[in-house]
Amino acid sequence: MTVAAAQGAADSAASLVQSVDWLAIAPPALTAVVALAVLVADLFLPERRKPLLGVLSVAGLAAALLLLLPIRAGDRSTFCLTADAGVCSYTADHFTLVIQLLVLGGALLTALLSVTELGGAKKLPAGEFWFLLLSSAAGAALLPAARDLATLVVALEVATLPAFALVGLKRGDRLSSEAALKFFLSSVAATAVMLLGVSFVYATTGTLHLTEIATRLDGVPGALETLASAGVALTLVGFAFKAAAAPFHFWVPDTYVGAPLPVAAYLSVVSKAVGFSGLILVTVIAFPSHSDVWGPVVAVLAALTMTVGNVAALRQSATRAWSAVRLLAWSSVAQAGYLLVPIAAAAYAGTDQIGSTVAYALMYAVVNLGAFAVAALVARTKPLNRLADYRGLASERPLVALAMGFFLLCLAGLPPGVVGLFAKVTVFASAVDAGLGWLAVVMSVNVVIALYYYLQWTAVLFRSPETAEEGASEAAPTPPAAGPLPQPAGPLAGHRAPAPILAAIGLTTAVGIALSGAPQLVLRFAAESLF
Repeated sequence: MTVAAAQGAADSAASLVQSVDWLAIAPPALTAVVALAVLVADLFLPERRKPLLGVLSVAGLAAALLLLLPIRAGDRSTFCLTADAGVCSYTADHFTLVIQLLVLGGALLTALLSVTELGGAKKLPAGEFWFLLLSSAAGAALLPAARDLATLVVALEVATLPAFALVGLKRGDRLSSEAALKFFLSSVAATAVMLLGVSFVYATTGTLHLTEIATRLDGVPGALETLASAGVALTLVGFAFKAAAAPFHFWVPDTYVGAPLPVAAYLSVVSKAVGFSGLILVTVIAFPSHSDVWGPVVAVLAALTMTVGNVAALRQSATRAWSAVRLLAWSSVAQAGYLLVPIAAAAYAGTDQIGSTVAYALMYAVVNLGAFAVAALVARTKPLNRLADYRGLASERPLVALAMGFFLLCLAGLPPGVVGLFAKVTVFASAVDAGLGWLAVVMSVNVVIALYYYLQWTAVLFRSPETAEEGASEAAPTPPAAGPLPQPAGPLAGHRAPAPILAAIGLTTAVGIALSGAPQLVLRFAAESLF
């Protein structure tokens, strides 16, 4: 071989080598590396040293969050085609960074809630828990950066598969096992439908990259138009399932009840963020030419989801076991309906409407994690976690009760939860601007319905504590024995709250108050996040 030929072969080989931007992929990559480190360390650490795994996990998630700062400009891409550097599989734009902030921040708060739930004979196994949580968070952080359907599907499954095991991690618990099985079966069915849609899209366009799909869908031959439309609709199913959109929501209440409370909190925020970021990517970037297909579908899903969630939440009895968790579960379904509204509006009024979804998701993540943190605290003394168990919380833990009241008012969209009100107004405005007046009316009715159960729970927090005599009369109608009058006892009587849970409550409260003081920053931050 001549020198010129050898040089040409070397240049050709070099052109095929990918140049990886390690800083761009650092947040999900570091989370995955810490997950592997936890898995290996768990094999060698004695039982009494297992708490170190929690410290390592919290530190890893905090470090991953800090790695968002060097790439905050949002102008990095990697894993691009050698023939076209503008077509990439991973893009760290502003949208990616905002969702990664939400996902990794949610995982960090989940870790704080989980510290006291691990270890011991009757508690969750520490090594498995931290590995699964970090693995799921790594997949969830990868998804918003994915810019091809293959990476999207892989990231979605990496985020979801560990979640199945997290839900069923309570050994010997029937509810936990049933919840994990229901979550697994329904998720597998949704994934199968989504993969069928992806295959249809690939068959009609010949590419998996989102920007290339958008270009080629415009030129699909008439004979393949029906196949392309079917592919668009079926691809949305998998992401609608993760977002808990009706009628793909049926797994939510039983899964939240059966899962450990920190895992339920994680699913309510991170799983929803994964679903909505996936929906936004495929609809706005890949399928804009088929907005006449997915726009009406998403609008109907939004109306159905918020209505089903609010009506089911309204029917929760205060004395039913796990009614507080079930109410939060159905509330999360209703909130998913509100989150879908700007996505539907984007089909009619352009991508500027997506900022409302991102802003609402940020608000929802903060206050919902805070509500679950309070629920996790109450569950330490009231394992059935009924709504009635929160009676008298203000008399024992006034700051915790005030925080819970603030979270519920934010979810309801009432002052002093200004950030919740602001988020709902922006979502309502997006529907009106897009000409979806009927959807705005449906949303208004549902907001009024939600006010009832949020305010009812808030009122329970500040009622006088239930006496021991009253509690006994509910269980058996026998008259009390003669003696001194029983003293009122709240849900946390004589219980010392763990510092990590109080830290999670305090952090979410502080962020919620800060956002309520300057709610316009949320929308401005969300608007700047758009790709």
